[in-house]
Amino acid sequence: MRAWDRVVKARDKNRPLPLDFIEKLVEDFTELKGDRLYGEDGAVIGGLGFYQGKPVTVIAISRGKDIEENIRRNFGSPNPEGYRKALRLMAQAEKFKRPVILLVDTKGAGCAVEAEERGQGEAIARCLFESAGLKTPMISFITGEGGSGGALALAAGDEVHMLENAIYSILSPEGFSSILYKSPKFAKEASEIMKITAGDLKELGIIEGIISEHGDIQENFDQVLEEIRSTLDRFLDSVKDKSPEELLEKRYDRFRKFGKVRWEADQ
Repeated sequence: MRAWDRVVKARDKNRPLPLDFIEKLVEDFTELKGDRLYGEDGAVIGGLGFYQGKPVTVIAISRGKDIEENIRRNFGSPNPEGYRKALRLMAQAEKFKRPVILLVDTKGAGCAVEAEERGQGEAIARCLFESAGLKTPMISFITGEGGSGGALALAAGDEVHMLENAIYSILSPEGFSSILYKSPKFAKEASEIMKITAGDLKELGIIEGIISEHGDIQENFDQVLEEIRSTLDRFLDSVKDKSPEELLEKRYDRFRKFGKVRWEADQ
């Protein structure tokens, strides 16, 4: 399947959203709102719940299913208060020794003037900086689009996994096309050279795993959920006996290897 075909699937309006995964995977999910600084951001969903009977913190970036929900969730593009809410919940998870499960479906962070005025860049950078040193396990799943720093802010943990037809990139194919070809109309061609698919990124060592969609994700959602559960079970079992120092050392090594991947790609 070509990269653009996966872009189309990742953007499908009928594709399950992060909240659909939360409802099926997490029991007694209780949403927590606000960043204690400015306000609430509907694009970032965060809270507490139980996975397989164990307490976890869950944070997700999601768009909506209809126009009303999309407006409430800013079409899945978080503002600074959304990232600060995520950071608040990460710190809380560290304090109470809860693993963090992150789900991402976003074209990118909000780019309105108001978001920049409230410190969008700093909020994303702070998420990256703090999560790198968070002394609790973190695992991220890219379920649809994983666009730019907007997605990276919630994908800097111990492992990142992508659904088979998800995409993860530095910017949208349309944005890449506008820079490279001076026009967004070559987005299809741009997507083929951007290395944005799960297969590309797994081969490059950027992600740890790919979740099969078993053909049609809408028809086979239960099978997709089983694969995610299997991944979560394996991950949580692998980190349960690790000390915070061991966890951070492994996370450090994970990100250090990206420099080696880049060097080898340039040779």
